[in-house]
Amino acid sequence: MNEHTSTDMETDTATHEDVNSSKEKQQEQTMDKNENDSREKLRAESDIESQITETVNLGLIVADFNRSVTTEMETAAQETAADRDAIVSITLPVPGVYDTPLAADRLARREDIDAVVVLGAIVTGDTNHDQVIGDAVAQKLTDISLERDTPVTFGVSGPGQSGAEARERVGKGAEAVNAAIDMIEVLAWISTSHPVLNGLSRVQRWQLVTKQAS
Repeated sequence: MNEHTSTDMETDTATHEDVNSSKEKQQEQTMDKNENDSREKLRAESDIESQITETVNLGLIVADFNRSVTTEMETAAQETAADRDAIVSITLPVPGVYDTPLAADRLARREDIDAVVVLGAIVTGDTNHDQVIGDAVAQKLTDISLERDTPVTFGVSGPGQSGAEARERVGKGAEAVNAAIDMIEVLAWISTSHPVLNGLSRVQRWQLVTKQAS
C-alpha cells in the first residue's frame, strides 16, 4: 500500500513539474511574441516616418482667368504649404480652368513632384457654360490622378457662383494644399507593408500616420 502511495506521489510530482514547465514555455512564447510585435510596430512606424518626413514637393497650377481671385488663392496655398513644411517646386499659370488638366498631367508625370494642386475660380454667366467647364475639368483631373498615381487636388471654386462669392472662397487654395499633403501621407502608409498594421483599426492606422507626420 505504501509502495503504491509513493508511486502515486512521484507521478503527481512529475505531472505537476510538467504542467509548470509547460506554463513557463507558454509564458516565454507569449513574451517573445509580444517583443516581436513591438519590434515590428517600431519598424513599421520607422518606415512610415521615413516616407512622410521627406520634404513634400508640390506643383501648383493657377488659372489666370478671374486673376484677382486666383491670386489670393495662390497666396493662401503658398502660405499653407510653408506652414506644413512643403515646397511649391513649380507654379504654372494657365489661361483658364479649362486649361488646367493638360498642365496637371505634365506635372503629375514628373518624378520630382509628389502632388499637383489646381487653383481656379469659375464664375457663372448667362448660360450654363460654367457648369460644363466645372464638370469636365473635375472629371479629367480625377482621371489624371488615377492614371498617374499622383494626388491631384481640386482647388477650384464654382461653378454657380458670382464674382463676390468667388472672392469669399479664396480659402479653397489652402484647402487644396492640405488635401494634397494629407493624401501623400495616406499613400505613404498604404505603401508600407507590415503584418503588424493588419491588426490595427482604420482609426488606429490613421493615428499612426498623423503621429509620425506631426
